[in-house]
Amino acid sequence: MLRAISRIRGYLVAVSVVGVLSIGFQPQVVADEWRWSDVERIVAIGDVHGAYEALTITLGKAGVLDEELGWSGGKAHLVFTGDILDRGPHSRKIMDLIMRLEGEALDAGGRVHMLLGNHEVMNLVGDLRYVSKEEFAAFSEDESSMERKRWFKKQTDGKSVVSNGRLQRKEFAKKCPPGFFGLRRAFSTQGVYGSWLMSKPLMIVINGTAFVHGGLSSMVAELGLDGVNRTLTSQVKEYVTQTEVLFDAGILDPTEGFYRHQKVLKPLTGNGRQPESIKKAIDTIMDLNRASVHSRNSPIWYRGTVGCGPLIEEDKLTAALEALGATRVVIGHTTTLTRQVLERMDGRVIQIDTGMLNSAYHGSGNALIIEGDSLTVVGEKASEPHAPYSHPRRVGYRPETLTASVLEEILANGELTPTTTPNSRDDEYSVTYLGEGVSAVFEEKPRAKGVFPDVAAYRLDVLLGLDMVPVTVARQIGNKEGSLQFRPGIMQDDVERNANKKGGSAWCPLDEQWQAMYLFDALIFNKDRHREFMHYSIDNWQLILTRHNESFTTNRSLSSHIDNVENLLGKKLNLGEGWRKALVALNEDDLTEQLGDVLDERRIKALIKRRDDLLKR
Repeated sequence: MLRAISRIRGYLVAVSVVGVLSIGFQPQVVADEWRWSDVERIVAIGDVHGAYEALTITLGKAGVLDEELGWSGGKAHLVFTGDILDRGPHSRKIMDLIMRLEGEALDAGGRVHMLLGNHEVMNLVGDLRYVSKEEFAAFSEDESSMERKRWFKKQTDGKSVVSNGRLQRKEFAKKCPPGFFGLRRAFSTQGVYGSWLMSKPLMIVINGTAFVHGGLSSMVAELGLDGVNRTLTSQVKEYVTQTEVLFDAGILDPTEGFYRHQKVLKPLTGNGRQPESIKKAIDTIMDLNRASVHSRNSPIWYRGTVGCGPLIEEDKLTAALEALGATRVVIGHTTTLTRQVLERMDGRVIQIDTGMLNSAYHGSGNALIIEGDSLTVVGEKASEPHAPYSHPRRVGYRPETLTASVLEEILANGELTPTTTPNSRDDEYSVTYLGEGVSAVFEEKPRAKGVFPDVAAYRLDVLLGLDMVPVTVARQIGNKEGSLQFRPGIMQDDVERNANKKGGSAWCPLDEQWQAMYLFDALIFNKDRHREFMHYSIDNWQLILTRHNESFTTNRSLSSHIDNVENLLGKKLNLGEGWRKALVALNEDDLTEQLGDVLDERRIKALIKRRDDLLKR
């Protein structure tokens, strides 16, 4: 068996050499070239995911690719922010194109920067869950029928014989489609694509703009540009290197995926009779399977930069940009709500994943062009260049056309149809207006004249940048005055979430969302935060807050409420600089202008007093 694996390794090297010759000479990329300045033109491309045609059209419109698919960008720098692989059919063609353009751009005085995304790392370490059949098939000529027969025999040896061998062959073809072994070799340390990708960084900075796949987590602030690239890429390289040691020894099967490695190797740990190289490889894989680069906080996986409200993310973003010596960041990874290039956080975050692979994401190719202080977008299907659009406020799942302003208009003017069910605790309605329909909940206002707490909570949320309270308007239904609040679909309350043990994949970490909720409740003096009034949009586990009818009292003290919350949490609430800036901006004149029709003067003054107490704490 070991001799067979050795022959496969020899074949691996041979295929790698052929692959290099087939794409021409590639200049050596210096690994620590992670910062550039005085670049006149930058073109950035988000997640391609095998969409070759969309990519070439977009690059052509961006002026860096001519009709013969050659480099035409001159001294421009072209940046791919990762995830050129998986899901789509033409990943290999895209890698070959980028590798060729690297040399052509360099000859013209420009640069092509390929950054690692989570899907590049997944392919390297053996997580092939999202590799399409077409992607595997692109490597089918790099493996022989004899090789597939050997692996089929290995997969079936020692197992009970199925009377009809077709079932076994079908299961093998599902686990190892044609091209599987060719792809695994190509992404190894000796493979043409593996060695190429393992020379790439996770992050670069050009003219003060940072480029990264996922986002700027606290890890980025801790490690900085050099630390992110050296530490995290070394984790990937070492993981791939040590898995190959175990492949060679016949201990680890390359058909086993990344998430199986620990289970397979755990029984072998602590075996003192193994050679030191094998013990080292096993220990390394066991350790690095949980390495920082694979964590939710990794800059190739982190979604908080787009998934957290501005109030939550402000401090992290500021710290990370300072650590990088950058003023803004360009990211992919999370497909934008409108499938357009978007900006948020005062233009410090630019999102460029517009769902280029239309069959999967229903978007199209777009390129961000940075020239001096000018940011423009050209698109595969766009007729004219335009500036990035603003990231819409979105609390709760709904079609992207239903913006906050559109929802306010629907709720204020729409026709109401009662939909309350016998077991419902809420006064529910279907609201239709100008062909659009949404669900909503009506809450009768308290007796106090001119006081609409739910509407005040929504407006204050908007002023702060909390992004947790659904769109709410004041409305009279029959002889009752109250608030009508948008009810998003696909929600769970906190009782359901906790019972189902969900939320670990939240784009914005739950503990950070909860802390923001408690600070908001302290500000509005809401002591009625029951878990059934905490909802989550289950597409991204965004926290959605409802039922504020008992809030905004005239009580000016918040100490007892804060103390109760902190005792419950077992820690102090952290009022970061982002919260401080947002609270300081809440001056009495602006609050009176924004909330004067839904809160009386006494309640606004009490709100200001609680704001002052929060700042003192």
